[in-house]
Amino acid sequence: MSDIPLYRRPGAPLAQRVDDLLARMTLDEKIVEVSAIWDAKGTLMGADHLPDAALLAERFPHGVGHVSRPADSKGEGVNSAVGGCGPAATVARVNAFQRHALSTRLGIPVLCHEEGLHGYAAPGATSFPQAIALAGSFDPELVREVNAVTAREMRVRGAVVALTPVLDIARDPRWGRIEETFGEDPHLVAEMGLAAVRGLQGGVAADQPLPPGKVFATLKHLAGHGQPEGGVNVGPAPLAERELREQFLPPFERAVREAGACIVMASYNEVDGLPSHANRWLLGDVLRGEWGFRGAVIGDYFAVEQLASLHQVAAGPAEAAARALAAGVDADLPNGAAYAHLAAEVRAGRVPEAQLDEAVRRMLTLKFRAGLFEQPFADAAAAEAATHDAAAQALALRAAERSVVLLKNDGTLPLALPAAGQARRPVWAVVGPNAAEARLGAYSGTPPQALSLLDGLRQVAGEAVDIRHAQGVYITEGDDWWADEVRLASHEANQALIDEAVAVAGAADVVVLALGDDLRTSREAWATHHLGDRSDLGLVGGQRLLFERLATLGKPVVVVLINGRPVSEPVMAERAHAIVEAWFPGEMGGLALARVLTGAVNPGAKLPLTVPRHVGQVPLFYNHKPSARRGYLFDDITPLYPFGHGLSYTRFEFGLPRLSSPSIPVSGAVTVSVEVANVGERTGDEVVQFYLRDCVASVAQPVKALKGFERITLAPGERRTVQLVLRAASLALWNEQMQRVVEPGEFDVMVGPDSVALQSVRLAVHA
Repeated sequence: MSDIPLYRRPGAPLAQRVDDLLARMTLDEKIVEVSAIWDAKGTLMGADHLPDAALLAERFPHGVGHVSRPADSKGEGVNSAVGGCGPAATVARVNAFQRHALSTRLGIPVLCHEEGLHGYAAPGATSFPQAIALAGSFDPELVREVNAVTAREMRVRGAVVALTPVLDIARDPRWGRIEETFGEDPHLVAEMGLAAVRGLQGGVAADQPLPPGKVFATLKHLAGHGQPEGGVNVGPAPLAERELREQFLPPFERAVREAGACIVMASYNEVDGLPSHANRWLLGDVLRGEWGFRGAVIGDYFAVEQLASLHQVAAGPAEAAARALAAGVDADLPNGAAYAHLAAEVRAGRVPEAQLDEAVRRMLTLKFRAGLFEQPFADAAAAEAATHDAAAQALALRAAERSVVLLKNDGTLPLALPAAGQARRPVWAVVGPNAAEARLGAYSGTPPQALSLLDGLRQVAGEAVDIRHAQGVYITEGDDWWADEVRLASHEANQALIDEAVAVAGAADVVVLALGDDLRTSREAWATHHLGDRSDLGLVGGQRLLFERLATLGKPVVVVLINGRPVSEPVMAERAHAIVEAWFPGEMGGLALARVLTGAVNPGAKLPLTVPRHVGQVPLFYNHKPSARRGYLFDDITPLYPFGHGLSYTRFEFGLPRLSSPSIPVSGAVTVSVEVANVGERTGDEVVQFYLRDCVASVAQPVKALKGFERITLAPGERRTVQLVLRAASLALWNEQMQRVVEPGEFDVMVGPDSVALQSVRLAVHA
């Protein structure tokens, strides 16, 4: 036993194992641990489509610390399950990297990370509804279940780090990444974020071993990323410290303190002139100081280099690396290009080696906690068996059904399926650019199946309905989804398609019109090119004209929005007979939508953000300050749809809210109760929403702020009392001295089905 190094003894205390290994490492070996490789172009792959051992030995003699997204490598073809790159292919690649790492002097295993925003983003894995859709479910337990499947499918392939959840507060719908978020409200984002972390990590506390089938969660992106200047990705976040603390930091703080999140990713943007990757106050004083975070901070892709190339706060990559390391960034993703300069900086005395040691210690701790020193290899057979099983597919369907928002309905929905023996089959025209395409959204894998709306309606209706399809329009043109330039489909090309759709719809009893986004019009825009941010919130690519032509036919038109960003179309909102917001609903989205449209499922989701009437209202969010939203000349200040809005096929009534006590001390708590009744004819879901307003405060506070919610299911005629305990933390604010305190005074406690239709009761808080 004495011949075995301490770091290789599984029973030794984790901290001692880390210190022992760190003491044995050379400077070059330390640099490996804070760097990564990303073989997206397959340059390391040999003829067998696996990482070439000779190339790895030549280019990485000191080992490989971190591998970025092995499942998306272009070296495909190993025991393929889907498209040349199934679970076994990923396992083979991961194991090849591990074999090289274990062959080096110290045999330090590789840490692999993967994307898992709404399911593991890998070929063959299960694809769930996009994050913004899951947020609309107002169902944290559902989010936990989804992320538990994501963790299982990821871990079994050999990855132990998931680059999710995104906890950015999304306040600008022009921003292409809004689909990746849980919406605009800090409380909703925090609750969904806590659920995601618990699903991924399994409730593991800091410094404890990672449970089997679990992965480390990565909180993204600290901080202020969701309200960039002009809605342009990576743009400066025009936020003061108090607003940052009140609105943007709480989801991250709660995920660290309450769920033990193990990794944080710094954001691309700057706040008050300091890019997050160089912000010692944010990553040091706040994250590691105030919140007590003990995990690792990793850099967003190429963000360390961008301190020089984009933000221009460093003269070059070496200085950028030094600044990021000093700020507390422990790993440079995806390829370690900037941190490769650290060895020379340390040798020249410009970077203290002790600073590097701290980053290495944090990264090594993750590897020990993941058990990689004991079990570095994944099993291909286990990966095949655990991926995309029947339970995961059923969860994908349930998640999609619970994420659909009914925005408008004049009684056209649900569409009635004909009774058996009915002489005439009804004719449904299913048209539009998203009718026959299963749109999954950004950071998706390639699931074995993906059902479009047309697929789902044909499956649900069978031969009972004559379903006729027309494309209507193309949104964009070209085959390269990653092109630097996005081109909208030409008017000439779309005109013929629109004429065809009008002809098909003219012979139908009802028109189901599927509109929205494709992968080019809603996604992340990188610093090097413009891909997903937009200056307009309306439908693009001829879709508005298609709707206008169909609306003149006199047929009932049901609009189904399949999209990543809110759609602002006031004319459509007025003229359509029904509107359903599906967001990007995942692989089972088409079947879920068909079940909603035909009434097999009663929609119960709500909007996790505000939908403006037009871009001139942006930013528009419900929890604004009293001095905002004072009006425009010749225009309306109200949103097209408010935060929390969502209809049902049944009707609910709310009683007046009641308090367990009309007055509490600043350190006390009060229970809020409200009775909700289903007064309609169908079983349905309602989301009971609790808001709070500080009537008079020492610093300006929002006119209302969500403090709790509960999604309930009620049968016709059923009544239920829903309760929320309001504690001191829910009443606190950041005062003039930037201290978090509860001030004595009066508060309005408001309850309702959305952020507008609220009833209130007054609460007094005394010293």
